[in-house]
Amino acid sequence: MIQSLGGESRHADLFDAESLTRAAEGAEVVIHAATSIPTKLRTSLKNWEMNDRIRREGTQALTTCAANIGAKVYLQQSVVWAAKPSDGAAFDENSPTAPDPISRSSLDGEKLALEAGERSDFTVVALRCGWFYGADAAHTRSLGQDLLKRRMPIIGKGDAVWSCLHLDDAASAFVAAADATHSGIWHVVDNQLAPVGEFLSYFAERLGAPPPRRVWTWLARLVAGSYAVNFCTISTQTSNAKFRSDFGWEPRFPSFKEGLDQIISTWQSEGFFQEMRQ
Repeated sequence: MIQSLGGESRHADLFDAESLTRAAEGAEVVIHAATSIPTKLRTSLKNWEMNDRIRREGTQALTTCAANIGAKVYLQQSVVWAAKPSDGAAFDENSPTAPDPISRSSLDGEKLALEAGERSDFTVVALRCGWFYGADAAHTRSLGQDLLKRRMPIIGKGDAVWSCLHLDDAASAFVAAADATHSGIWHVVDNQLAPVGEFLSYFAERLGAPPPRRVWTWLARLVAGSYAVNFCTISTQTSNAKFRSDFGWEPRFPSFKEGLDQIISTWQSEGFFQEMRQ
């Protein structure tokens, strides 16, 4: 795939700065977009240990690599919910941060990257991305399968909102940010917030699945745990206004409906629907 697009694939150890330096020789832009997000529904802090290591140790190694090769720009992928208020109120890039134990490493990664950029004189762009969804995303595929089997309910009222981001739009945002001339933090999300109940109901409808069941919050917490339930019931209300203004970026999929329509079309063309129904 990389070769077909005119690129060259190179292999390195994410936690070994020397290995990364050899692999990235000649690059002007370094992008840290590696993660290890657990796919299981109920998680413990132990399930997030590799993801935390990637955000901390991986950032240290990649920023050292960027300094070694004389890169001009370093891009750090982060997440918007690391900065959302506990009451679900609206927030932006200037709002105080209040991370939970799972998202704290995202902010640690941002700090490590920005400090490295100051020391070694390269531009650092931290892109706090919304909740990723896409045709080839493991979590989106799992969600589609759960909706078909009616295993993904709407928890509580379903009136909390998500700040989402289609994977294709995330890719275009990183391309736009590669031309950055000054360091900073930007939020990258769809143009429209996605009410959780509407998102799940529309997804189920496009799949031809039964409408999602509704369950009480306390019951869902017993089954799925607090982290998953909070993600579905506490709003993540932010905007891409600053990123659009500073970089002239526009998402191809401005709302979740356009994004889900594209996902359904892709799944139909690749035969994933048949796999899901087996």
